[in-house]
Amino acid sequence: MELEDLRDRLPAITDTRLLEALAREGKVMDFEPNQAIMEPGQFVRMVPIVLEGAIKVLRTDEDGRELFLYYLEPGETCALSLTCCSANRPSEIRAVAEDKTRILAVPVQLHEQWVDTYKQWKDYVSSTYQHRFQEMLVALDAVAFKRMDERLMRYIVTKMKQLRANELHTTHQEIANELGTSREVISRLLKQLEKKRWIELGRNVIYVRDDFEELISK
Repeated sequence: MELEDLRDRLPAITDTRLLEALAREGKVMDFEPNQAIMEPGQFVRMVPIVLEGAIKVLRTDEDGRELFLYYLEPGETCALSLTCCSANRPSEIRAVAEDKTRILAVPVQLHEQWVDTYKQWKDYVSSTYQHRFQEMLVALDAVAFKRMDERLMRYIVTKMKQLRANELHTTHQEIANELGTSREVISRLLKQLEKKRWIELGRNVIYVRDDFEELISK
């Protein structure tokens, strides 16, 4: 990958030596929407840095139920992948491309080496841990303390911001999977929002009002 292109995509990294190492050692990989990047049980062989698109990170239980944790956007990497790399443990999460996504895959064996070699890589990793820890606390708080209707509305806002769009192309079952509930519950709650005229439901699409976040905050 060209050095200047990488510099533009990773503005937080200014160390030319580190950027050169990333460009030299990293492998560019492309994924289609809904394509799995990582599955539970797989050993993590690379540190994924998002260059374009977005990655959805989910926790999966023994019965195959999923819980949405957070999105990875351009310039970001996954703290849970870093943890598995360091501990040489299989993945405990599922990572899926939300739309057309391009990543830079850094070989796992270089991760620990670069922590000692490049201060900015160490800072980048530390910042990732801190940011993702806060996001996981938010996800935990939502499960433990918020009603499902509140969680659904916050999910819609998160999805809108991530996609930068008011049309959410998803199914009721997909939302239910990510929020850890049943399709029937999600369908009922979405119908309630539609009755309020806050959203409009189509076939596998949800049209959301521009002022939706303001409405749910009242």
